[in-house]
Amino acid sequence: MFAVGLTGGIGSGKTTVADLFAARGVPIVDTDFIAHRITGPNGAAMPPIAKEFGAEFVTADGALDRAKMRALVFSDDTAKARLEAITHPLIRAETERERNAAKGPYLIVVVPLLVESGTWKSRVDRVLTVDCSVDTQIERVMRRNAFPREQVLAIIDKQATRDARLAAADDLIVNECAALDELAAQVERLHRRYLALAGTPSA
Repeated sequence: MFAVGLTGGIGSGKTTVADLFAARGVPIVDTDFIAHRITGPNGAAMPPIAKEFGAEFVTADGALDRAKMRALVFSDDTAKARLEAITHPLIRAETERERNAAKGPYLIVVVPLLVESGTWKSRVDRVLTVDCSVDTQIERVMRRNAFPREQVLAIIDKQATRDARLAAADDLIVNECAALDELAAQVERLHRRYLALAGTPSA
């Protein structure tokens, strides 16, 4: 199935854009949702995480203690690599399972770390980047997650640069003003383009 990799920095609006494609009947595979599922209560990644990092990184309901792990990962690059060695193979396997089961005119795969992974660009037919300024990212994430500015900056610093995401893009959605009607118009134009590229007649 024709597949589009959807990416963007934290706070860029990837989820909103994915929802707009889903409203047009496009199946969505979201690697972030998969990551949360496998590290949720009794998720597939939790036994090896507990073994590698210790029970103190597991909450009472059997989920990953995200705040504690986030603090460790941002202070220790080796911890990040150890965590990814556990989660990435599981995420990839579940992503492929969902891709194979998807039904629709084409497929959107949401991959926040598409540029960072180094392999995703070869696994999709097009890369769609959702873009906004770093200042807008900071403002949105502070408002949405109630994170202090320093924490948001630390997250952004760990992600690919805006220039790198733009360089990787075949297509671009600009989400600076966050007006839903303007965003929907951009999605509609791309939706029709992807239908044509996938060989599916538009409605």
